[in-house]
Amino acid sequence: MGAPDFASLPHIGEAVRRKEDYRFLTGGGQYTDDVNLANQRYAVFVRSPHAHAAIKSIDVSKAEAMPGVAKVFTGKDVEGKMGGLPCGWLITSTDGTPMKEPPHPILAQGKVRYVGDHVAMVVADTLEQAKNAAEAVEVDYDVLSAVVDVRDAAKGTALHEAAPDNHCYKWALGDKAQVDAAFANAAHVTKLDLVNNRLIPNAMEPRAAIGSYNRASDEYTLYVSNQNPHVERLLMTAFVLGLPEHKVRVIAPDVGGGFGSKIYLYAEDVCLTWGAKQLNCAIKWTAERNESFVSDAHGRDHVSHAEMAMDKDGKFLAMRVHTDANLGAYLSTFSTAIPTILYGTLLAGQYTCPQIYVEVDAWFTNTAPVDAYRGAGRPEATYLLERLVSRCGWDMGLSQADIRKRNFITQFPYQTPVALQYDTGDFHACMDKAQVLADVDGFDARRKASEAKGFKRGIGYSSYIEACGLAPSNIAGALGARAGLFECGEVRVHPTGSVTVFTGSHSHGQGHETTFAQVVAARLGIAVDAVDIVHGDTGRVPFGMGTYGSRSLSVGGSAIMKALDKIEVKAKKIAAHLMEASDADVEFANGEFTVKGTDKKVTFGQVALTAYVPHNYPLDKLEPGLDETAFYDPTNFTYPGGTHICEVEIDPETGVTRIDRFSAVDDFGNIVNPMIVEGQVHGGIAQGIGQALLERCVYDRETGQLLTGSFMDYTMPRADDFPEFKLGHVCTPCTHNPLGSKGCGEAGAIASPPAVINAVLDALHGVGVKDFDMPASPGRVWEAIQSAKA
Repeated sequence: MGAPDFASLPHIGEAVRRKEDYRFLTGGGQYTDDVNLANQRYAVFVRSPHAHAAIKSIDVSKAEAMPGVAKVFTGKDVEGKMGGLPCGWLITSTDGTPMKEPPHPILAQGKVRYVGDHVAMVVADTLEQAKNAAEAVEVDYDVLSAVVDVRDAAKGTALHEAAPDNHCYKWALGDKAQVDAAFANAAHVTKLDLVNNRLIPNAMEPRAAIGSYNRASDEYTLYVSNQNPHVERLLMTAFVLGLPEHKVRVIAPDVGGGFGSKIYLYAEDVCLTWGAKQLNCAIKWTAERNESFVSDAHGRDHVSHAEMAMDKDGKFLAMRVHTDANLGAYLSTFSTAIPTILYGTLLAGQYTCPQIYVEVDAWFTNTAPVDAYRGAGRPEATYLLERLVSRCGWDMGLSQADIRKRNFITQFPYQTPVALQYDTGDFHACMDKAQVLADVDGFDARRKASEAKGFKRGIGYSSYIEACGLAPSNIAGALGARAGLFECGEVRVHPTGSVTVFTGSHSHGQGHETTFAQVVAARLGIAVDAVDIVHGDTGRVPFGMGTYGSRSLSVGGSAIMKALDKIEVKAKKIAAHLMEASDADVEFANGEFTVKGTDKKVTFGQVALTAYVPHNYPLDKLEPGLDETAFYDPTNFTYPGGTHICEVEIDPETGVTRIDRFSAVDDFGNIVNPMIVEGQVHGGIAQGIGQALLERCVYDRETGQLLTGSFMDYTMPRADDFPEFKLGHVCTPCTHNPLGSKGCGEAGAIASPPAVINAVLDALHGVGVKDFDMPASPGRVWEAIQSAKA
């Protein structure tokens, strides 16, 4: 069933209310912290107060003697008994050597490398007892000098013996010689230095986990707030604990937000699982918010230099980029892929730039590990490119719209110079619609009105493209992935005609239980309420790669569609038998099987019942039952894109920046539920604006202490920081998946930061501010204005 047919089916494109919201709104959801098991104890982690120190000794005697304490585990207890946390993506340096991959122990062994590093796990009968005992663990540290800024990493004290210069790898993409030649002959070159500020993810639900062990069956169960339980199980069993995979069950119940920070295998998860067998009890841990600040993987943190070569008319000829990427103290699960494969390959954006060369140096520092955060490499690429493109326009005397329009890709498929091939898109249509939605024609009048009040007004553009789906597996493997990137779907039709779907995708707020139900209901011609979606449990779902990279519908939904193809084939054979016809003459639509040229028909419900009550059934040809499983490995990424336009008003006396208007037009291909898509775009824009105006993770450059360790210091956006977003859509369906969908979950976070900062720079251009890095907080804006005046 092709994409155009799918888009016209009932239920597709309908704003069906989310099925899962009733339990969330009435307190019926079950999150990891809601789970309590028999014989359960509580864990508290002793964390390093130092960014870099040798551990001279750890005295746990006082702690273990305290009431209710079962055990205090340290690095000595696990040393030699298990592997360290693995990195899931191997990057090869430009000289052909593999990246440096230092050990990442689940409890520190000999050294701590960032504030929050795991030193010990205290297990006690109650949480209060565990907290008290954790205070009694005595650690003698020999404090070492710390390095936290990626620009200082090369000359800082070595974190790891395996990386004495703190350098992990040098990666490059593109033809440097051709790029250099293009620059040598360019009429104009625009240069830009910029920082993509480090962010701390803050999901509503902090991380939590419960490890348990059953001696009778020699089986482990881990309840965990995680985005991909199968990958969590695979990494933990195969690379860390050395356990048979079928002896470990990972259950991720309702998850209150993830945004990438819950993709990874964390040390706490392994400690609890392993410790459960050592103590023959369940062990529960729930992070407190201050723990999340220091221990969750952070996002972004790039320092880059970019250059664009142009002809005399502002046409792009070549681009050169160098980025220093901060990986933090250890390699997190997907960390190495973020500033390389998911960053460098997106630097073409929406533009016909014939040559691009990007070089990335990745460094270890005494900070929390850095990994994927909503968008994962794509926001970093878009921010750099869209800031650079706007600067090109200003340098060439062209508007932000004109510089983009004269360089847009117009012919598809389009092979970029950085590996990716876009299958479809209409960038001019997105731009044109966004300009109408933003009332660009009325901007000059609004600017004059702001100036009359003593304010500065600016408008900023961001025309983005992202790559979703992260596939196919063979290409990903060639690029360093250590796992497949397919998805699995099982469709189980019940005798009454209702359906249960088991998907390897995992919801952490995106509405999968509704969207996937709409897909199945549309295809089978049944009610949405007749479809249940099961996810997040390795004991029930055959396999899966989880949810990230806006892959759920385009990859997970396509796996379900492939399973539905098998269901339809078998169901037609059953229907043909019931109607005494050839299955080649049977057609299926709107829940009914008909024979071409006749009035014969049977319903889907009749076929389902026949499959399980096979009194009149071709048993010589078909097995009873109607249950099919399929795996889907995409042939290419999907490529959502669009244009976002932001309008800001700035008070130059205080530096306060107010977003007055924000308009976004996106191309997500076919849309199943526009209400859910709108919510995803709203959330993404809000997160992007948070980075652009407010959020910035800061470590003390001398001591390595986290200075933004709570909401008192790390500013999250609130509702009154946003205007009413205006959204529009253009649809060019994806050409290579059965749904024609592209993905929508990350778009807002990718496109909005450069739109905001370009608007800030447009507003401040008249007072002499030519450059500015995020966040545009009042103090930073005011200082930039004062510096320009000086």
